[in-house]
Amino acid sequence: MANLFSSSIGRKLLMSITGLFLIVFLLVHLTLNSFLLLDGVLGFEEGQMFNAGAHFMATNPFIKIMEPMLAIGFLVHIMYSIGLTIQNIKARGAARYASGSKTDDVEWSSKNMFVLGIFVVSFLVVHLANFWVKMKITGDPLLHQEASFPFMGAEAHGENAYALVNTAFQNIAIVIIYVIGCIALSFHLSHGFWSAFQTIGWNNTVWLNRLQTISKVVAWFIGLGFCVIAIAQYLFF
Repeated sequence: MANLFSSSIGRKLLMSITGLFLIVFLLVHLTLNSFLLLDGVLGFEEGQMFNAGAHFMATNPFIKIMEPMLAIGFLVHIMYSIGLTIQNIKARGAARYASGSKTDDVEWSSKNMFVLGIFVVSFLVVHLANFWVKMKITGDPLLHQEASFPFMGAEAHGENAYALVNTAFQNIAIVIIYVIGCIALSFHLSHGFWSAFQTIGWNNTVWLNRLQTISKVVAWFIGLGFCVIAIAQYLFF
């Protein structure tokens, strides 16, 4: 087992598994963030749906177990991507990730996965500093504004996570960083999603073509979904 994950194939397999796991997390996170826009549509007061969702995520024991696993998944994915990139540079000189920057038939995102990954990690740092750190570690005066919201068929009271997020998205600099990061994420996922399945073994001609199409749809649905939410918060809320 140790030899498997120290080999190039083993590293790519582990990156693929952690990458698919992180895509599932992103879809869950996008669902929660969509609550930022749905209050008026579903007849709730502004912020109630998001506060209810944030309260569920903060109090659910399954989520508490998954959080450290998610953090480990991110770290493993980043560490192994750096290791593979260094290995490829040593093996191919100036060649980039995948088949090299001069290969015409390789998609742009494939040639620049590591650079895109740097953008995504930079965006992640900003995101964590503005939201996760304040919600989980340092706290913020905005969170202490008591909020009431419907939860499990009753009225609940808790932190005002909506106020924190809404205030952050009134800062145009944060919105711009968010949009750039999410676009980079879309490009990164558009190659990484189908590449993960190829590494696992779904690499026949029929499935590969289908997965490449599905990959682009999923990647841009996630990335543009986050972008729309951030821009809408800035413009309309």
